[in-house]
This record gives sequence, structure tokens and C-alpha cells, in this order.
Amino acid sequence: MDRRHFLAASGLAAASPMFAATAAAAEAASGEGLFQTVNFGPDGLGLSPREYAARLGEVVNASNLHPDYYSLGGPVAEIEKQFAGLLGKEAAMFVPTGTLANHLAVRKLAGNRRRVLVQAESHLYNDSGDAAQMLSGLNLVPLAPGQATLTLDEVERWVDRSGGGRVETKVGVIAIESPVRRLDHAMADFGEMRRISAWAREQGIRMHLDGARLFNLPLHSGKKLPEIAALFDTVYVSLWKHFNGMAGAVIAGDKAFIDGLFHTRRLFGGSLPQAWPTVALVSGYAETYERDYAESWRAANRLIGLLEAQGRFRVRKVPEGTSRFYLSATGVPLGALAERAQARGIVLPWPGPDADAFPMQVNPTILRLPPEQIAQRLADSLEG
Repeated sequence: MDRRHFLAASGLAAASPMFAATAAAAEAASGEGLFQTVNFGPDGLGLSPREYAARLGEVVNASNLHPDYYSLGGPVAEIEKQFAGLLGKEAAMFVPTGTLANHLAVRKLAGNRRRVLVQAESHLYNDSGDAAQMLSGLNLVPLAPGQATLTLDEVERWVDRSGGGRVETKVGVIAIESPVRRLDHAMADFGEMRRISAWAREQGIRMHLDGARLFNLPLHSGKKLPEIAALFDTVYVSLWKHFNGMAGAVIAGDKAFIDGLFHTRRLFGGSLPQAWPTVALVSGYAETYERDYAESWRAANRLIGLLEAQGRFRVRKVPEGTSRFYLSATGVPLGALAERAQARGIVLPWPGPDADAFPMQVNPTILRLPPEQIAQRLADSLEG
């Protein structure tokens, strides 16, 4: 990535005293050693503190920012408008975390129908504790264990079961995550999601998409962002995973849903006094992300071919996958290979103590070097 992504960003500049010296700090930090590492670990660029400060300084110097006030107005409002447009929704609201974004969306969608169908492998079910139950009185019902795709047949069975009990308990929401992080970022089948969405609307059941990494789907599914988002009443997208914010997420939906939702955000302690430093880099990256991601996969496929041709590397792609592939090598422990590669400017993600391959994330850092140079550095790392 280069400066063109930020110099074009509008409405983002310095406003807080704590960043009064940002421009000078950025100038000092933008020298040798930054923005050079190829890092196969993060979804985005994995910016270091110095790199983030340098990019923030560029945005600050290029724009005329007025700060938000408790996450209202300023660049936060601009990000909300931008993402609503990208997703084809009427409105959007900033939230400091994806966990809270999923919670607030499903809470409001459910209303008095408190049973929510989710994938067993979803973030909402696995990584939020029982927050939905304890804080909002929701009952999450996990379906399709081990699968990225929730099928209409399974949904219909559970809706019938819920409505046919001795105490009728209607399903209020179906929440789907795609891509599914716990399944190596595999994507849910679009056709099945479309069938579920059409059927749910007939039943008066609302739909929510955990689309933390949604912007990867168009390349792999052939569907545009608004086409995917249109299947759902609400969509959550992460602002830091792909777009290199410090934190944050957006919930997008129709205007009636988003209006006044900031009161519930405040109820849960989610209205940051000033959120602009967390989102200041997002706009520029969001404008070009789909193109950059497609270019990254073209480079990754070239790299994969080069590595496989060497004979000592093996690559495994994920069925229905998006951003991940697995890389293994013969003749050297993974830990030693990772250490040697890092010394050559290539970061391989730690696979865990019992793994036999690196879980490689395709992101735009791969564009910092030609695939031939990356392949050669990895080959050299096999030898020491």
C-alpha cells in the first residue's frame, strides 16, 4: 500500500491536543524500515505503532477534520455514510467492537421473539460468552456444527420445533457469519443464504450477517457487496481487520433501524468520547480494498506456483475458502523456518505447537515484494 490511499481521504485531519505533534512524529517515523515486511498473519496490514502514527500523520496533514463528540459526527459520521453506501444500506452506526456490533444488532432485531438461530462455529456463539443471554435475554440456538453453511432444511426444522413446543417460543432472528473465522475463513453458500433469507421474510423472522470479513467475499463468490447485504436486515463489518483502523466496526441497516440506536450503544458503554483516531485510516483503505485484495490473491497464486515448483514446499487451500491457505515444508522445523524467514522480512504466522503447516493469510503486504523475491527468501530460509 502507498500514500495515494490516504492523500485522497476526505474530512480526516488533526483535532485533538494529544495529536498536536502527530505531523512531526509521522515525518520522523516515515523513514527506513517501515512498510517493508511481508506479513502473512493479519487480515490487513498489521501496522506497527510507528507505521500507524506515520499514516495518521499523512491523513492529518491532508485533511480538515472536526472531531466527533462521543462517537457522533466528524469522521465517524463520514465512515458511517461511506459504509452504508458500500453495502447498499440506508444508514450505518459506528461501534467500538465487533462483539458489541453483533450483540446490538441481534438484540434490536429480536424484539420480543428472543430465540436466535446461529451457526455453532460462529463468533457470536463461541466468543462472546453468554453475553446475549445475560445482558439481553436472548437464547442462542447453535446449528450446523463444523459447517460454514446453515441450510434452510435445518432452519425450518428448528423453527417448527420452537413454535410447536408446549410453550410456543418463536424464533426472532437468524444470524449468519460469512466468512467463518473458526473454519479457516470458509464462506457460507450464497444460494443457501438466499433461500433462508426469502423464507425468513415470509415467516417474519429477521436476518443478521456477521460480515466482519465481508469485503473478501466478492472475489470468491462472484457476488457484489450490496447483493450479499441485501439478504439481511442488518450487517456488521469490522473496521480494523481489513481497513487498518485501531479498532471499531459498523452496523448497517435501514434508516428506521439505525435511528436512535446510539442510545443503546451508550447504554453498553460503547460511545467513545473521541473515536476519530481509531477510524482515521479506514476511508482510504475501504475505497480500494476489493481491488487490493484481488491483486493480493493474484500475487499469492503466483507465489504458490513458485513454491510448489521448488519441491520442498506444499500448499493446501481451504474448500470454499477466502483469505487463507496452508503452507508446509520438508526438512526444517516450522519454528526454525519462521525465525529464519522473519530475519529476511517475511512473517509466517505461528501455527501452534501441534500443527504441521502455517495458516497463511493473504493480505496486501504481499504486494510489497514481487512473488519471485518472496519465494526466493523462503527458499533461502530452508537452508538457514
